[in-house]
Amino acid sequence: MKNNRLAFVLVTTVAIAIVGAGLSFFFGRFINLAGIGGETMPMSLPPAAQQETAAAITYAPPSPQDAPASIKEAVLLGANILAETGKYAAPYVGNKLSCTNCHFKAGITQGGKNGGLSLVGVGASYPQYRKRQDYAVDLVTRTNDCFKRSMNGKPLPEESKEMAAIVTYYQWISKGLPVYAEIPWLGLPHLKSTHAPDKAKGGQVFDAKCAVCHGKNGEGTNAAPPLWGDTSFNDGAGMHKPANIASFVHLNMPLGNPDLSVEDALDVAEYVAAQPRPHFSNK
Repeated sequence: MKNNRLAFVLVTTVAIAIVGAGLSFFFGRFINLAGIGGETMPMSLPPAAQQETAAAITYAPPSPQDAPASIKEAVLLGANILAETGKYAAPYVGNKLSCTNCHFKAGITQGGKNGGLSLVGVGASYPQYRKRQDYAVDLVTRTNDCFKRSMNGKPLPEESKEMAAIVTYYQWISKGLPVYAEIPWLGLPHLKSTHAPDKAKGGQVFDAKCAVCHGKNGEGTNAAPPLWGDTSFNDGAGMHKPANIASFVHLNMPLGNPDLSVEDALDVAEYVAAQPRPHFSNK
């Protein structure tokens, strides 16, 4: 009797194992074919498809004036802060710059030639990994980085009216853009050149092309902001990096008629970056 029972248990166990393996194989194939948890379906589009998606994205930001009543006040305040930062966010600004000095027209541009740094789409692009923090940062952190560095000021309280307005503005002008899509007009393309920047030649370019608006000593005028000195951005700002200055200058300067060659842009960027300015202290 004992031998019979033992045989029965062994046969039953083997049968269950075979059936279980069969079901696992069948449903495993089904799940993979459906793209759930398997490797059959890719997690992201291939490069060619990504390029097609980026090319299909069009620039059509809504006007701040068209924001719905529930957020219109915040959107308009956000636009005003970017356009006249020292007026609408005075306690947090430590120099004579406004956001619009880099983000032309409060960021509602398509970037590229004469467009400055666009902000259209940042509301759909963050949180985003940044090397500076070696982690993903949200729009609040990214904005306060600018206030501490480019504005040489203080971070806005995260729950302040001003910060809420700025973030609401970002998101409104990004309305309709796909979340985490490749927005082709965001950022600055680095210049491709084998030219070795020459600071001395950069000084000559500055005197000939830039001083009339930015001042002989980079102190700024009514026409353009200071590029160095106590009232300009500090040495922690992204625009302190020669590569960023060169790209921005090549695409946008002189304002309204950018005509600097890549070589001249690299030279003048080296010159401007070498000038004295406030030191960034992350306290």
